[in-house]
Amino acid sequence: MGLLDGKVVFITGGGRGQGRAHAVVSAKEGADIVFIDTTEPFATVPYAHTTAEDMAETVSQVEALDRRVLSIEADVRDQGALDAAVAEGIAQFGQIDCLIGNAGIWTLGPVAEMTREQWQEMIDINLTGVWQSVKAVVPHMVERQQGSIVLTSSVNGLEGGPFFSHYTAAKFGVVGLMKAIAVELGPQGIRANTVNPGTILTGMTNNQQGYDMMAGHPGGTYDDLMAAGRTYGILKGSGFMQPEVIANAAAFLNSEMASNITGVSLPVDSGHLAMAGINMDPK
Repeated sequence: MGLLDGKVVFITGGGRGQGRAHAVVSAKEGADIVFIDTTEPFATVPYAHTTAEDMAETVSQVEALDRRVLSIEADVRDQGALDAAVAEGIAQFGQIDCLIGNAGIWTLGPVAEMTREQWQEMIDINLTGVWQSVKAVVPHMVERQQGSIVLTSSVNGLEGGPFFSHYTAAKFGVVGLMKAIAVELGPQGIRANTVNPGTILTGMTNNQQGYDMMAGHPGGTYDDLMAAGRTYGILKGSGFMQPEVIANAAAFLNSEMASNITGVSLPVDSGHLAMAGINMDPK
């Protein structure tokens, strides 16, 4: 028996990385999967974008677990495409029980130098896109008087982070959105929570942008990324985590084991938020 037997999970950004982990872990727990992603590049994102081959690989991994899967090309900034994807998922699988609002980007820039384009693309995808994903699934959940919504925030939705004020603002916004819809939709039998990842090793972080940030200078390396990750948590052996640890948390929140949990943010961060912290650059 799996935690999600008989359920259908709708995942945004499911083509690779964290989204693929959500698809595979949910399938291992017995769910059928509907996922969307876009293969179009983003204007302000410096790392490689999702490809059709990536999306096909997610399909292959879910099918290898003997679960049904529907892959749809759609951008969370396009409400019509989201609505159509939800309608297609319901038409093929009969229902959508859970939403994992996972799609997101990560870029860097000092607040005084950040361009309007950088700010707007971040907010459009990481916050407005999450709201639009919720908007697409909620009518069906209200009709059925049940459902679970798990939105991906970040530890930076609970604490500040330098050089990505736009990302931090969006992730704080996701927590606020979750708390509002938990109160609004609870009487309709719909739960809403966030999962708040710490350092996760995916294409979003495993790239030159991430290396340079963790090194503190241009020309950073993968080793710099790994070394910085080891300072982030308090658990023995902590460092950059695999995306499956976040997918496990989402599967729990979507399961009947969490049937009385709503309106909460669940950090998965190797204890990072429990650390007192120090000023690394005193003046």
